[in-house]
Amino acid sequence: MRIVVSGTHASGKSTLISDFVLAHPEFAVLPDPFELIDETWDAPNTAMLTAQLRIAADRLLSDEHGERIIAERGPVDFLAYILALAEVTGRTSDDERIERAMAITADALRGVDVLVVLPLSAGDPIHVGHDEDLELREAMDRILLELIDDPDLVGEHLRVAEITGDPAARLAELEALAGVA
Repeated sequence: MRIVVSGTHASGKSTLISDFVLAHPEFAVLPDPFELIDETWDAPNTAMLTAQLRIAADRLLSDEHGERIIAERGPVDFLAYILALAEVTGRTSDDERIERAMAITADALRGVDVLVVLPLSAGDPIHVGHDEDLELREAMDRILLELIDDPDLVGEHLRVAEITGDPAARLAELEALAGVA
């Protein structure tokens, strides 16, 4: 079972993954690709996001971590961030870069069984500070939700689920999707 937990920053991904792995330690955790980048960045930029997209895709295509994995973020997250950053900054996206990113994302998602998306929700808000770039956070969330509806990107086999609610409800729904409830 290969699971990816996606969502914008401060949407509850780390909490859900931590709760899941405490109950199911047989799953290997693939951390947020941001933690694997050696560079220091002042602000999000397309190069940084593209690097993270490649890391997220490569690790999903690898057999290094076995078949029971849960990944914090997948390439679709970074595709959404690239598009959101272009929208928020008013810069046009490099169409060739976007096409490559979409192809990499689609290829990597073929190796995933469940894609869990944690959308921002007024019913279960996570409060974040203004230093979290709220405009980028909301744009990424909206674009991510659009991308997961694209059958060319997510394919036919992938189970995609938007999960909301408190941490216990999110965990129960993830466990049901993963067949480990």
